[in-house]
Amino acid sequence: MERPPGQSQLNPPPVAGGPRWRGLGIAGLAALGLIALGALAVGVYAAWLFHDMPDASDLVDYHPPTATRAYAWDGTLIGEFSRERRIFVPYDAIPAQTAQAFLAAEDHSFFKHGGVDVGGFARAQMKNVVNLAQGRRLEGGSTITQQVAKNILLSNEQTVGRKLKEAILASQLEQTLSKERILELYMNEIWLGYRSYGVGAAAYNYFGKSVSELTLAESAYLAALPKGPDNYHPIRRKAQAIARRNWVIDQMADLGWITREEAKKAMAEDLVVQAAPTRSQYRDADYFVEEVRRIALDMKELGDDRLNAGGYYMRTTLDPQLQSAAKQALMTGLETYDRRHGWRGAFGHVTTLTGWQEVARKTVKPRERQDWKRAVVTGASGGSVTVQTIDGATGSLAGQDVSWARAGKGIGAGDLVFVEPPKDGGPYRLKQVPAVNGALVAMEPYSGRVVAMVGGYSFSLSSFNRATQALRQPGSSFKPIVYATALESGYTPASTVLDAPITLKGYGGQDWSPENYSRDYYGALTLRKGLELSRNTMTVRLAQSVGMAKIATMAERLGVTKKMDRVLAMALGAGETTTYRMAAAYSTFVNGGKLVQPHLIEMVEDRNGKVIWRADRRPCDRCDAGFFGDAESPRIARTGDQVMDPITAYQITSMLEGVVQRGTATQALSVGKPLGGKTGTTNDYRSAWFMGFSPNLVVGVYIGFDDNRSLGNNETGSVAAVPIFVDFMTQALKDKPPVPFKAPANAKYAMIRGIREAFRPGTEPSVSSQALGAAGTPSGPQPYNQVFPNGQITGAPNAAAAVSPQAPPPKKKDDLSDLF
Repeated sequence: MERPPGQSQLNPPPVAGGPRWRGLGIAGLAALGLIALGALAVGVYAAWLFHDMPDASDLVDYHPPTATRAYAWDGTLIGEFSRERRIFVPYDAIPAQTAQAFLAAEDHSFFKHGGVDVGGFARAQMKNVVNLAQGRRLEGGSTITQQVAKNILLSNEQTVGRKLKEAILASQLEQTLSKERILELYMNEIWLGYRSYGVGAAAYNYFGKSVSELTLAESAYLAALPKGPDNYHPIRRKAQAIARRNWVIDQMADLGWITREEAKKAMAEDLVVQAAPTRSQYRDADYFVEEVRRIALDMKELGDDRLNAGGYYMRTTLDPQLQSAAKQALMTGLETYDRRHGWRGAFGHVTTLTGWQEVARKTVKPRERQDWKRAVVTGASGGSVTVQTIDGATGSLAGQDVSWARAGKGIGAGDLVFVEPPKDGGPYRLKQVPAVNGALVAMEPYSGRVVAMVGGYSFSLSSFNRATQALRQPGSSFKPIVYATALESGYTPASTVLDAPITLKGYGGQDWSPENYSRDYYGALTLRKGLELSRNTMTVRLAQSVGMAKIATMAERLGVTKKMDRVLAMALGAGETTTYRMAAAYSTFVNGGKLVQPHLIEMVEDRNGKVIWRADRRPCDRCDAGFFGDAESPRIARTGDQVMDPITAYQITSMLEGVVQRGTATQALSVGKPLGGKTGTTNDYRSAWFMGFSPNLVVGVYIGFDDNRSLGNNETGSVAAVPIFVDFMTQALKDKPPVPFKAPANAKYAMIRGIREAFRPGTEPSVSSQALGAAGTPSGPQPYNQVFPNGQITGAPNAAAAVSPQAPPPKKKDDLSDLF
């Protein structure tokens, strides 16, 4: 066999199948096995890594979770509902300057690359090998497209695998969506701090303006935030924030998107932001907005997920001017009541002035009283008390406030108090947060639109809505429902009922002897006079004659309560209801006997402007048609079930006008407009009410302690509640001409004891009976001469002096005799 050149006998060629060839074969097989195992491992890893990778096409119809925004009837933003504070801004509505600022800061070649900046991504991944080995945070190197993929489709985990997914998805996104759509998603999805997701919310939260109103410097500051909002906090880290903002501005100039002169001017601007993010600039409707949220959560068209992420537009019934007036009237009325009952003492005390501010800050100040200041008493001698406010100002308290405090719990050095700074260089005024609370509701009687709602003194101190959630006895403000039921049952305004002592058998056989508040009795009175003067014994007799079953049914139909006990005490307002329900019930009187459905939400639209819910469900066949020439406008039927005769409703309205003109609410005459209403005070003065109205507005006012303790002697509806009504209605009606209450066209009229009364046709008294009525003798039908269990007789003129043969028992704690 020939040897190759250079092959020696000492170095013979390997023999196939020999030991050497066998060794090389084994090594090769091992290498192939390792390669196969490596490939398998990579395949398994890839399969594991990408088995749950989302599809980029999922973003074609994606809408970021967006806040539902609630507006007043005039377009004022009053609240937002969301888990993530986001205001979606379409790409076309994003100013070019704002978009350029983000591109300069995050991805200036965005419109050139295919989703991944290959060079930047490679450099970042090389660094990440070292970072991973050293346990450091991985670098991004991500384009805006990659950030969209991460923010929407992936988690925030810091792993190489996630970065690979991000890059792959970014490439897919570029093939699925337009560049404009990707940038739109990015600018609406990005977290920018200050409770802000996206530029829309950030512009509002940081600067209190829309994106379209941002300056160049403001846009650049927002663009500086994606790298870490806390690192560039505008208050805590203002210097770093301005430096980062100016870097963004400089980048924009380098890219030629702004001139150097524009950059210089923007860099010179100070960074001024709102002290804290707010959901709306208008802050007087907290109770109303929270009630809207509760209602929306129960709507089948919304619910929790849609309300907090669906981006709905919600138009409410709120009138901001009336709401602000209502809030101010209630707060002032509660403070006035509170001051009548004395100074309760300082909210805190310190033994040294060093660090007193930190101690004072622990006590919450009502957000609604922005002008109040926390203060410490620095000296108290003679008739002088000096204070220092938390911002360092000093001064003296007004003399009347010093006297007021010393007549109460006293005041001394080291006391922590609230004060109101002087407005014209005068003394400081001493303030205290009322312990009492209350509610005010105002609604339109013809539509049921709730135009104002205040559920307490301060939402920041207590979010419990006393207008809708506090069940309280309405006292004599319930009496109009008794009288309306009587008028529906055959009584007329000319009917008389005896106002005299009465004793009835109650539960367990015990005697119940309701009394009038004044403890005096006027004998036989017309229904009008009994209601105007709020006579308890007369109302009980009337209720017994009509029957509590009828009265309870009427109360239930009016929505005062779902179920009322058929007992006579209920005629004096012993049942429980809310201010909101009572306002709706009174609306029926003004609305001609038609029941309205009170509501706070007028309409809800989805993000595309489609109406998904509307309060007014009345059909209107021609509302979408155009109107030309002499074409008649659509006629829409009035809403509401007819629950009482229109004449009955007007009779009660007229009687309640008399309450203001001659009865227990004459203070309301100062408003100078046609008004009606009824006071109410419960046993032991636990609650004070006034349900009042004009021809176009029904208002309910309630005052009471949350624990239902007594308001104090003589704290009646006339004293505590009517002044709040007067303050509110003075503002609500100040620019409106007087409007009379509308009378039914088919009513008949007769003069009864000097007052023009309305009657149903055929029930009006004759001329002779009118003359008798004027002489003081009972006029009209008298169907109620009857004997009560104690032998008392009612209905006869000489019965005024009749009394129970038994002495009335001592009052018990739950006695209802003071209801009026």
